[in-house]
Amino acid sequence: MSIEVAPKPHTHGLGEVPPKTKSQLLRSFDPEEFPELNGREEDWRYTPVKRLAGLDATGTAPAAKAAEYAVRNLPEGVTAQAVGKDDRRLGSILTPFDRPSAVAWSKTEKALLVSVAPETAVSEPVWIDVTGGGLDGATWAHTYIEIGRHADATLIVRHTGAARLGDNVEISVADGAHLRLVVLAEWDRESTHVEHQKARLGTDAKLDHIAVTLGGDLVRQYLSVDYAGRGGSVDAYGLYFADTGQHLEQRQLVDHSVPDCRSNVNYRGALQGDTARTVWVGDILIQDAATGTDTYEINRNLVLSDGARAVSVPNLEIETGEIAGAGHASTTGRFDEEHLFYLQSRGIPEAEARRLVVKGFFNEIVAKVPDEALREELTELVVARLDAGAAAK
Repeated sequence: MSIEVAPKPHTHGLGEVPPKTKSQLLRSFDPEEFPELNGREEDWRYTPVKRLAGLDATGTAPAAKAAEYAVRNLPEGVTAQAVGKDDRRLGSILTPFDRPSAVAWSKTEKALLVSVAPETAVSEPVWIDVTGGGLDGATWAHTYIEIGRHADATLIVRHTGAARLGDNVEISVADGAHLRLVVLAEWDRESTHVEHQKARLGTDAKLDHIAVTLGGDLVRQYLSVDYAGRGGSVDAYGLYFADTGQHLEQRQLVDHSVPDCRSNVNYRGALQGDTARTVWVGDILIQDAATGTDTYEINRNLVLSDGARAVSVPNLEIETGEIAGAGHASTTGRFDEEHLFYLQSRGIPEAEARRLVVKGFFNEIVAKVPDEALREELTELVVARLDAGAAAK
């Protein structure tokens, strides 16, 4: 069943004038307002756009089997349902600011709505299992996560199987609420995934966001955050491990537009294989009205093979001097042979020493995952990938 929806006007267009600040980016629900990608755009120059598998295309294409969404472990006070595009909540938080996101909006007629009722405290994680529909064509999806006032919940979104998926995710965290959201990309090796997640935090709301990216051929995940009231707080953590031929790209835009909010971004990545590629771009915008802001971002990359390449770009844009603090850092380096020597000098074999160093590198991020079994599984996946890379040499 198709649903007719009146087109929404774009909220921030600049025509041909290039934006001077991230706050001036073109935003529109209409993909035709964005030029076709050629890879020379600033936001796409690190992305191999020829490998987008049609996720930026506006024309008609052969129908592909849609990814399947299954929600499990639903306790009282949490609901999950499909809603039509006419639901007024859809598009209330996320307005696309790039072509693939706008295409995903235009191509979807329904969305998955996961809602946690106000004052509800969820003791166990709610799981959203996303299974790819195959590689026969592009497919698109939309998810809306709604955390009610003073609610407390943990959601884990896990992507598996094979897919060419472009999707948007809207996240509403109401006043005084706390959401822990874990997003796992464990796609089959040939998969392509382009995703825009947009979160809005109410007064004194808190978001703990953890992105883990291990699978896929090309995975590009964009997290943007803004604040609707004072006291909002976001901690965004990321773990990615790229192997030969993989392109894993993580971007964040945290838009501080109201006073007395905080953000902390901490992403760590490893690369092995001479054609492994990763990109991390972190943008922090502190607007003129956002006095009292406290923010910091850091990215660290561990290069395990010759030829592997990591791009790391932290950006701070500050429009007011009345802030509590702001900073950023980035490091990219080879495996520290001194660490190996130290461990081997104490009788630890080289292979095990390498495992210990890599596990230690990721431990700070893995420890943030709010599920013990999942923490153990992620550690095993990282070690298995490291061992496979060593065996292939």
